[in-house]
Amino acid sequence: MKKSITLILMLAMMFSLVACSRDGGGGELSTSNELTKEDVISICIPSHPSWPYQENWKVWEYIEEGVWATLDIMAVPETDYGTKITLMFTDAKTLPDIVVFGGKLPVDTYSAQGALVAVEDVEKHMPTMTAFYNSLSDDEYNQKVHMSRSADGKQYFIPNFGRDKATNVRAWLYRKDIFDKHNLKVPTTYDELYEVCKTLKGIYPDSYPYCIRSKLANLDVTGPSWKPYWVTGIYYDYNSEKWCYGAIEDTMREVIEFHSKMIEEGLLTPNFITIDTASWEELITTDRGFIMPEYQTRIDYFNSIARDKNLEFKLSAMVPPVADKENGVNMVNKYNVDPDGLSICNTGNEERIINAARYIDWLYTDEARELVSWGKEGETYELVDGKKKYITDAAGTQIQTLYGFNSNGSFSLIDSEAVTASESSDIVEVRELVLEHTIDRGNPEGNVAFTDDEMSRRTAIWSDISTYANEMIAKFILKQEPMSKFDEFVDNIKNMGIDELLGIYDTAYNRMLGK
Repeated sequence: MKKSITLILMLAMMFSLVACSRDGGGGELSTSNELTKEDVISICIPSHPSWPYQENWKVWEYIEEGVWATLDIMAVPETDYGTKITLMFTDAKTLPDIVVFGGKLPVDTYSAQGALVAVEDVEKHMPTMTAFYNSLSDDEYNQKVHMSRSADGKQYFIPNFGRDKATNVRAWLYRKDIFDKHNLKVPTTYDELYEVCKTLKGIYPDSYPYCIRSKLANLDVTGPSWKPYWVTGIYYDYNSEKWCYGAIEDTMREVIEFHSKMIEEGLLTPNFITIDTASWEELITTDRGFIMPEYQTRIDYFNSIARDKNLEFKLSAMVPPVADKENGVNMVNKYNVDPDGLSICNTGNEERIINAARYIDWLYTDEARELVSWGKEGETYELVDGKKKYITDAAGTQIQTLYGFNSNGSFSLIDSEAVTASESSDIVEVRELVLEHTIDRGNPEGNVAFTDDEMSRRTAIWSDISTYANEMIAKFILKQEPMSKFDEFVDNIKNMGIDELLGIYDTAYNRMLGK
């Protein structure tokens, strides 16, 4: 990437650099932000298998009309997207103007190579976005903007806003119809969870009432039930304001003991760490699994397929039970932070880079927010009792598939009410309950940007620790290792360098926050 590095240095000379700040930037903002039909903006997007890209989607038509530019969309199947991006970034000549990324990690890599343009370097062409950033609360600014920065302190990843009510929302789900049928009380504590699972096991002997999957990931979803923000891996404890490793805390011991007991009594599948999704789904749809921490969207998934055979089937959401009555809270960890965002590529062409910045800036206007969220009245939505309602076709095609709204790369700022407008009545019924019982801040671990030296050391330490810890946790839960060895396990982790690793996170995290 020597060529790309040279190009970014040229850009530094071409642009009058400005510093991004909560005060509105460090330079005079451009007064000419207009684009024309002669301006072509090339954008690379992943095409989702559930709603594959369509050239004639209304959303792209409305964007072109609103921004007054011509879009050249390069849609790549999601399964091939990572490979395509890697190939594109081998040569500046193959780069589009804008790339959609499904997370910040690759952005840190490409920005270090000089292949991306920092917001700070084109901020004078993005006054609307800057004003929006400055309107955010300090907490949201820290979580969304600061956590978008790379190791050099600049922002190359422009995160999406507006989908948090619906994207990656997690919840405690349960078979409401089964609970109603047998007049069972929804558990509010883990003691009650254990008792109701025993009752369900008695009614349905072939069942595993507490039905979880995804290795240790769904233990992390339930973390706040034991301790706010806790997960089995590395996490930031906002209460104590420090980085922690959940696997070596006393909370881990309690989590292991509970799940081990559930397996021993046949209340939890002994293979929950390795069970595949198809086998897990079969348990739910055949009245053998009743309670689980999961994606909220699983409500629609299971209700849809199971009601073909059982009209009474109803998976719904419940208030999370508390495990540790002294330290726990009835919350799930926050995963509903949109991972997607846009980046401006360093094509080496000043005009293209400025036009890309202007295009993204337009996406933050009120006009853009309306068009990419709802479209136009009478064409894609109508007013019903004063509220917007999408116009659907006779087949009831999903809005994303019909118009392209909420699809990859079509927005930076979207109306959250539009995102939830197509939700089923089953999800609408519990959405507020779920969001009210989602902890306030997500784990920033996946967004932390490291220098090359930090990353090298982090990788060296973490590779051994994570492999060892995951193996031992599984063995403790399955009673392949006695809990009397837990203290030895903790000592081993400490001797492997966990304190040094947490120190690396602390340094990098504080740098991102400007501390």
